[in-house]
Amino acid sequence: MIKSIDETKTSAGLIVADLMAAAALTAPKASGRDTIRTAIVTGEDKDKLRDKMRAMGEATGQLLYTRDAGNVDESIAVVLIGCTGRYFGMDKCGMCGFESCRDCRAAGARCVFTVTDLGIAVGSAVSVAADHRIDNRVMFSVGRAALKLGFLPDDVVNCYGIPLSISSKSIFFDRGPGAVIDVDSEV
Repeated sequence: MIKSIDETKTSAGLIVADLMAAAALTAPKASGRDTIRTAIVTGEDKDKLRDKMRAMGEATGQLLYTRDAGNVDESIAVVLIGCTGRYFGMDKCGMCGFESCRDCRAAGARCVFTVTDLGIAVGSAVSVAADHRIDNRVMFSVGRAALKLGFLPDDVVNCYGIPLSISSKSIFFDRGPGAVIDVDSEV
């Protein structure tokens, strides 16, 4: 049997995607409670994700959605990592900027524990990709489109997408227009 490089890239990328999802699940939790949800997107669903991102770019005028959609299109798979909108019922935590979880929820804010756990999970996942020398990039634009498409359970409120690529040069650099603008520098 002879295995082509395209077959190798696909199988290696999918194995690493599985390992990334596992790393996100087992990542340490600040809250001690699991609010992390993952999914791996390939094939026709990846095409739907790309198309949704392009539509969002056109609708909002934000070129970064269109630019990032190109990266999704060229990727082997996309790992989605999100967190639920769970609150922990603490009366005097204050870490979110509100006195209590009740006040945080009433304001429509996110619990600092769930968002922190999401960051830890994403860091764990991308470290797996780095350990296997798989090119990747964390993208909020992918996560937003995935949530709009319902790719994660309904209770997921924040999500990042991590497209994976195996090529001689990373597709995630020299990407052209659509950079996020630093609003503080324009004030």
